Amino acid sequence: MASKASSRGSASDAAPAPRKRAATPARPAAPAPRPVVVEQSTPEPTQPDLKRQELLAQVVARSEVKKKYAKPALEAALAVIGEALAEGRELNLAPMGKVKINRTKQMANGRVIVARIRQNAPRDAGGDTADDKAAKEGVADPAEGR
Repeated sequence: MASKASSRGSASDAAPAPRKRAATPARPAAPAPRPVVVEQSTPEPTQPDLKRQELLAQVVARSEVKKKYAKPALEAALAVIGEALAEGRELNLAPMGKVKINRTKQMANGRVIVARIRQNAPRDAGGDTADDKAAKEGVADPAEGR
């Protein structure tokens, strides 16, 4: 059996270990990108809650419709919005924004709906953007069609 052991060879017969390269000086690491801090702010109410009568007064002033015509339309719109929220539907109402329901909880005296509202940034009233100019160019004048 000794002859079999000698045929394998010894550790000294093995190929030499590869040489390690000389350590290169460490390059300075690229500067880490600076983190962007997003501030979360909770708006502090500066004015009292907007009640239905004040909302109706503002709608009448803005639309120049008589109060007796605006009141049923506003009440119907609020009822439809309330029913849609009760059904769990999300709302996408252009000037108000997109309402996404996060969770609901049934309480003894009613339902609590926790929702997020995302509003687009207001556009400049005076400045025409490239989109506005392109939209205006694509529309034909009524006189051109004749």
